[in-house]
Amino acid sequence: MSSGHESFWSERYRSVGDDYLFGTAPSRFLACRSELLGSLGDVLSVADGEGRNAVWLAEQGCRVTATEISPVALAKAARLARGRHVEVNFVQADLLAWDWPVAAFDGVIGVFIQFVGAAERQILFDAMKRALRPGGVLLLHGYTPRQLDYRTGGPSAVENLYTVAMLEAEFAGWEILELREYEESISEGSGHAGQSALIDLVARRP
Repeated sequence: MSSGHESFWSERYRSVGDDYLFGTAPSRFLACRSELLGSLGDVLSVADGEGRNAVWLAEQGCRVTATEISPVALAKAARLARGRHVEVNFVQADLLAWDWPVAAFDGVIGVFIQFVGAAERQILFDAMKRALRPGGVLLLHGYTPRQLDYRTGGPSAVENLYTVAMLEAEFAGWEILELREYEESISEGSGHAGQSALIDLVARRP
């Protein structure tokens, strides 16, 4: 990633003014797993955007660190946290250059983080794995290649999208608690709206 990547995302977040591009409610993927997430202590939300997921995680009692490359998004996230009376450790970070903590979190969460192709995705996934403590849980939510037919959000590059086979191979040796592809309509601000081809992974580090 680069300053160009930062500029791209800042412009997207700036384009909606004081509104939130993906809304202020948590991803349905996370909200449906509140029982699991509420049992975690230290949680990292990767490329968290404007704070909707990090703030909700803090409301569940987690101690949350949230990374984001865009200062525009981080300002909105801080405002959201203040308004909801929770504390989140927001960190501006280029994830491919960030000095990732090692074995520091009980949960690592990536919601719609499909902004990298295969080579950079491997770097990102390896860092996310190392950031988890043994027995920690990784939660990943994204789009499958079928999303290119819907065009209701997400990247336009097929190599950025996930399949069950890809994630099974990537997390071989982990305890796969959940892995499924499905389609449903989502409504997350103006950024994610309409019928979508989705994939969920919940996996526990050995």
